[in-house]
Amino acid sequence: MNHVLPASQRLRRRSEFRAAIRGATSGSKLVVVHVVIRSTDPATADLINGPCVGVVCSKSVGNSVVRHTVARHLRHVAKNLVDDLPRNVDLVIRARPAAANASHSALAEAVTYCTNKAYGKARRREAKKAKDKKSES
Repeated sequence: MNHVLPASQRLRRRSEFRAAIRGATSGSKLVVVHVVIRSTDPATADLINGPCVGVVCSKSVGNSVVRHTVARHLRHVAKNLVDDLPRNVDLVIRARPAAANASHSALAEAVTYCTNKAYGKARRREAKKAKDKKSES
């Protein structure tokens, strides 16, 4: 069983991270999750590889060993989460300092909860945009 996110499902560019961070947000004491729904244009739907995930783990979390351990746990959780997400979603998981002392199961629970909450916010935001666009016409 492979626990690594494929390259096609990873956010790599700064612009991708910035766009996702501007999306809907949900947080807990362990993590903050940012979700953005990319273009829902049917013409570009075939070009979308699937949901993309990025992990941010700053120095406030701990030293290098701690940060890499936390990031590895978060990527593993994300690997299990991407199968349940639509193809046009970008997700950024940002670790908070408390994540350094959290168990893998606690991180998984926090990420799952925050992702579901942020995705719900993002969907409502997209629905509102579509409604506003329709009323302009």
